[in-house]
Amino acid sequence: MDAVILARLQFAFTVGFHILWPTFTIGLAGFLALLSVLWWRTGRPVYRDLFRFWSRIFALAFGMGVVTGLVLSYQIGTNWAGFSRAVSNVIGPLFAYEVLTAFFLEAGFIGIMLFGEGRVSRGAHAFACCMVSFGTLLSATWILAANSWMQTPAGAVADADGIFHVVDWWSVVFTPSFPHRLAHMVVASFITSAFVIAGVSCFHLWRGRHPEASRLGLSLAMWMALILTPTQILLGDMHGRNTLVHQPTKLAAMEGLWQTTRGAPMTIIAWPDMEQARNLYAIEVPHLASLYLTHSWNGEVRGLDAVPRADWPNVPIVFFAFRIMVGIGVVLLATAVTGAILRLRGRLYSSRWFHFLAMGTAPLGFIAVLAGWTTTEAGRQPWVVYGALRTADAVSPVAAHAVLLSLLLFVVIYAALLLVFLWFIARILLRGPQILGPGAPVPARRPTVMAGTVADLNPGD
Repeated sequence: MDAVILARLQFAFTVGFHILWPTFTIGLAGFLALLSVLWWRTGRPVYRDLFRFWSRIFALAFGMGVVTGLVLSYQIGTNWAGFSRAVSNVIGPLFAYEVLTAFFLEAGFIGIMLFGEGRVSRGAHAFACCMVSFGTLLSATWILAANSWMQTPAGAVADADGIFHVVDWWSVVFTPSFPHRLAHMVVASFITSAFVIAGVSCFHLWRGRHPEASRLGLSLAMWMALILTPTQILLGDMHGRNTLVHQPTKLAAMEGLWQTTRGAPMTIIAWPDMEQARNLYAIEVPHLASLYLTHSWNGEVRGLDAVPRADWPNVPIVFFAFRIMVGIGVVLLATAVTGAILRLRGRLYSSRWFHFLAMGTAPLGFIAVLAGWTTTEAGRQPWVVYGALRTADAVSPVAAHAVLLSLLLFVVIYAALLLVFLWFIARILLRGPQILGPGAPVPARRPTVMAGTVADLNPGD
């Protein structure tokens, strides 16, 4: 493989590993903010106990996100010098805004969130938790603004040397795809966290441990899932229609549509053959793609034939990644609806088969997010800035063996990090929420886990 492919693989691996943590912490920070407010307003110890349990997990995931995120900036400079040279006037300030607003906000309040219980009032503690949650949303906003500009560039023009200069910051930030991408990603984060919380709660109910806290966690998570999964489908429909207008080639790859067609069918499953430019073994529903993309029975959908082959993405990757994402979305929606039915029948907390199902769906949100980002990023190829800067022109002049070596090192180091994370998480999950009662004192704790165990992050342990 040449250096371009290896650089793409390396960035795909590192950014794919990184995105797992912000996906989880965005939703989990909102959940913790809710618990802290409920504990402040009601004084019920179960909210405090559940907050303590999930705050330890949040701290670990947040740390993983920070560490793996720092790597990406250096990687852009080393492997993607052409990209840095061309778009630094646009992307650089957006990254700086993220640090100055989101990261500083999170850094200022996360200490109070994790270690402030008993040292500040419950109201001040709840405020700190809300600020951390708001900070995670701000971070997502700036990062997705940068990515959306790469997908649907606006507000900047390239000079004769190919260097972009900003002419309208409002257009740079609020590109045509930005609101759709931001809403879709934030809701995906909350859905992912909801099913993790539900799965862990069901694990403890299945074991007959921590019934009060587990019931509360399951109840809140399933309400969140019931509201957000159908919302995500509507947002996905809007995002798809936006892609049809602004990135029709990506949309054609997602649908496996080779020729521009009126009354385009929805291809449920097929094997896209790029050499023959057709789908093999296709199962299709006539007219349905036109119906949900154009809201017209015979609406026209542009196919891959509208652009030269040199501008085609890798159709099988985009096609199957999109179907993995959608398929998981359907499974999660069905799980949320099933949970609502069981709640109405008074069996949500006693149905062991549903608890087993919820445990199985716990990791699916992460897989759906990775599949969705694969669809987004692979579907943009062969452009790094859609229609303006090709990926081959963005890579650094580095030797293929050097990129391969660094890729292998990343795999080894990240695998070790993941194993350590899972070991700590397993310890926390097996212990479960520690029910201390309404009058339990809050002992002094060191604001670090380096000299002790992760249990040090749990107030009152």
